[in-house]
Amino acid sequence: MRWVWAALAVWGAIHPMYWFVTWFRTEGWSLDRMIDAWYVNAATTGLTWDLTIAAITLTVWVLVEVAVRRNWIALLAIPATFCIGVSCGLPLYLFLRAKPVR
Repeated sequence: MRWVWAALAVWGAIHPMYWFVTWFRTEGWSLDRMIDAWYVNAATTGLTWDLTIAAITLTVWVLVEVAVRRNWIALLAIPATFCIGVSCGLPLYLFLRAKPVR
C-alpha cells in the first residue's frame, strides 16, 4: 500500500500543477490574480475554503502524530500541503507514515 500512496502523491503534485501552469500561461504569472480567481464566485470560494480547512486539519494531524511517533520525516507533508496542495500532502504523509519507525 505504501507505493500506492507514493504514486498518489506524485500524481497529486503533477496533475494540479499542469492546470496551474496552464492558467499562468493564459492569464499571466501573477499570484495575486490567481488568488483572486479562487474567490471569483461562490463555488470557487467554497472549494478554496474546503481545501484550506483540509490542509489545516492535515497539518494538525501530522503535528500530533509526529509528536507521538517521533517520525520527523513526516513533517515534509506540511510544506508539500501548503506549497503544492492537499492532493500531494495527504498521500505523501500516508506514504511517510507507512514507513516503519525506528
